[in-house]
Amino acid sequence: MAGNESTPERWAPLLTAEFIGTFFLVFAGCGAMISNDITAGVVGHVTVGVVWGLIVMALIYAIGDISGCHINPAVTIAFWVAGRFPTRRVPPYIAAQLAGAIAAALALRLLFPVPDGSDLGSTVPHEGINTIQLFTLEMLLTFLLMLVILGVSTGAKEKGITAAIAIGGTVGLEAMFAGPICRASMNPARSLGPAFVSADALALSTLWVYLVATTLGAVLAVGVYRVMRPPTIADAD
Repeated sequence: MAGNESTPERWAPLLTAEFIGTFFLVFAGCGAMISNDITAGVVGHVTVGVVWGLIVMALIYAIGDISGCHINPAVTIAFWVAGRFPTRRVPPYIAAQLAGAIAAALALRLLFPVPDGSDLGSTVPHEGINTIQLFTLEMLLTFLLMLVILGVSTGAKEKGITAAIAIGGTVGLEAMFAGPICRASMNPARSLGPAFVSADALALSTLWVYLVATTLGAVLAVGVYRVMRPPTIADAD
């Protein structure tokens, strides 16, 4: 955007879009997981994975032209590392994303008939999965997602038909095959919101893995993308 981007009227659309986008990402995705739990599996795991993919797709159509539809601190940081995103926007974007995720988890707590001990769709590993396995899986999942994002985005914006289908499809695919093992976070905000509000002991104890592994995976994707597509032939910022 041109002009002085530090003014309220410039920041407001960007941060509002990131807040609303992350809110509905967590609200819809974790809401589907909660619905599946309270109906004893009526929704189904495949449907839950599809919901995660479809909400990402819908949000890219809705706010991709406004904020870029990052809705994920790991994506914001990776775009910054790639030189596609200005430093001054990184902290406000991440703050808006985390706030949106926490607000969504609070809404789920209020609106769904879940017991006080519910994890609200928190990202927790399957029994028997150790920390190394969890870290590696989340890192690889986010690596693939970010690689796709870098390939179909314009600058630091995820927008258009191709981006929505490719990114939403990747999220849905990864949620379907890895969800039962690690709940396929790929997003620090998505993990932090439900864990913080539910105060689930397991979710809080493994939260650092979901924060670090997802961010590392996204940043590694930037390095690999540069090798595959050097700056001289990369898309212009």
